[in-house]
Amino acid sequence: MLRNLKKIVWLVSVLFIFASCQEEVKVNQVPLKDFFRNPEKTYFKISPNGEYVSYVQPYQNRLNIYIQNIKDNSVTRITSDMENNISRYWWVGDDRILYLKDNNGDEFYRLYSVNIDGTNTQDLTPFDKVRIRMIDKLQNSDSNEIIISLNKRDEKVFDAYRLNVKTGELKLIAQNPGNIHSWMTDHEGKLRLAFATDGVNEVILYRENEDKPYRKVKSISFKETIIPILFSFDNNYIYASSNVNRDKSAIVKLDPTTFEEMEVIYEHPDVDVYELGFSLKNKNLSWVSYTEWKTELHFLDNTVKQTYTSLTEMLPGVELAVVDVDEAENKLIIKTYGDKTPGAFYLFDKEKNDLSKLSEVAPWIDPADMADMKPISFTSRDGLTIHGYLTLPKGKVQKNLPVVVNPHGGPWLRNRWGYSPETQFLANRGYAVMQINYRGSTGYGREFWEASFKQWGRSMQNDVTDGVKWLISEGIANPKQIGIYGFSYGGYCSLVGITTTPDLYACGVSYSGLSNLFTYMKDIPPYNQPFLKMYYEMVGNPETDAEYFREVSPVFHTDKIKVPVLIAQGAKDPRVNINETNQFVKELQKRDIDVTYIVHPNEGHFFMKEENKLAFYAALEAFFEKNLKNKK
Repeated sequence: MLRNLKKIVWLVSVLFIFASCQEEVKVNQVPLKDFFRNPEKTYFKISPNGEYVSYVQPYQNRLNIYIQNIKDNSVTRITSDMENNISRYWWVGDDRILYLKDNNGDEFYRLYSVNIDGTNTQDLTPFDKVRIRMIDKLQNSDSNEIIISLNKRDEKVFDAYRLNVKTGELKLIAQNPGNIHSWMTDHEGKLRLAFATDGVNEVILYRENEDKPYRKVKSISFKETIIPILFSFDNNYIYASSNVNRDKSAIVKLDPTTFEEMEVIYEHPDVDVYELGFSLKNKNLSWVSYTEWKTELHFLDNTVKQTYTSLTEMLPGVELAVVDVDEAENKLIIKTYGDKTPGAFYLFDKEKNDLSKLSEVAPWIDPADMADMKPISFTSRDGLTIHGYLTLPKGKVQKNLPVVVNPHGGPWLRNRWGYSPETQFLANRGYAVMQINYRGSTGYGREFWEASFKQWGRSMQNDVTDGVKWLISEGIANPKQIGIYGFSYGGYCSLVGITTTPDLYACGVSYSGLSNLFTYMKDIPPYNQPFLKMYYEMVGNPETDAEYFREVSPVFHTDKIKVPVLIAQGAKDPRVNINETNQFVKELQKRDIDVTYIVHPNEGHFFMKEENKLAFYAALEAFFEKNLKNKK
């Protein structure tokens, strides 16, 4: 697989050289609104009995939930929220829907339930400034209960509750002693596992049944990862993703009484393996998935493989994923996707071998107008192989291009291949878009992840800088027309870029990006306080690493910035302190830096409302037009 990836990267370079000899071709400029407007329909799910599909669709410019009867295609809107989008929801039984909703991005979600005819809406967690975590949705056609955890007793810890979604009855089933951060049930909905932390070490607790006390079965460092996925179907073993005694996480079978490995189900030599598919009906494992430059499936069940093969023949030219199934596992919701299409949803009836289209996500997007997203790799200055993606604008001579470098957020996440409205919008406007999976990006193994510890603004940033210099050396980037733009940690990365390498970039954009590591660590919310020691090891300790924090916090280096800056943030952002952002902008203004500042009072960390997204991207387009495309 790695050999194939290197071959693909080499072919991409050849294509660059070949394309550089071509003449420019006029490309249709897609309206900005078409990239960032609300979807036509999305997030389809199916009822346990297979009689209804649900989805979200705009109503009064906000995403709300709709129910469609499969037999007669009648449709009922069951929510009518005109302030906040609703996108996270689940079926519970055949006649009730659960959904989460916060207040303008404050991330204090409440859990609601509503009948599928739109009646009897209930706020099941009517608590102020309390967070909810789902433990087990207990999804089957006759279930009225779920298991959740709430931090309503103590904002720092989460207790486990059984919740009746019809009556609203909330029953405490496990009180947190103070160190447990998550719980896990078996297939009967019994709490059998608990995971505790002292900040840097994780303790795994197990019990045979709910009548017995938990006992410690294993302790691991936070640098090791065991992610339980499910109990075996007889409830006697655990399937998990684990990197214990290996660099790349693998899917393994564990003895729950010791958490020692009994069997390796699947491992990949080059990337982590996290996901495992299974059949509750047939009580067997179906597939594992992993991501090199695309997500791939390795099948564990030949019948599932045959179904997937049949679907790929029915839906050629796109990637696909099964996103939901009914309880009988006869009716499947299929999602298609690609780098040049937002995709579509389909309903597949296995018994009838019938595939019917439910909806395009954004039918106004023409894949012919979109650009290819290709994998790249280069070597960092200290010898690491860094992977990423490059999207080149259609119709342009593929050399000496204006470039937007787009570091991802997290930082412990990664860029993935697929449709990105941001990337396609920028490419459609004539920019090459470079997305780098710098060290610390997940999926490349433990060693690559650990290489990011206490390297914010240092080697993590060097990876981005090295990627830009590689792009210049390839002749793709115009050295005078390179901008950097990121969200969250990517926004921080943008600000670091224009302070530490001020001559490399023509402009910088930070969307919900932090500027001060001292404030970032100080503002870690109470419910993440149990992990504070881990943050100290991964990011740094504001007391013992104060000199480092000052070195890599852009707020202390505004004197080094000499290019135009665009800053965007939601006033209710719970992750990035808006007072700190205000101070940073004022410092730039004092120094007569050309700064554009966008604040949306009714948004949090993410801009979710259509009108706010459109306003932001219109400002972004004008900013790059002025400070990047027209810069000679």
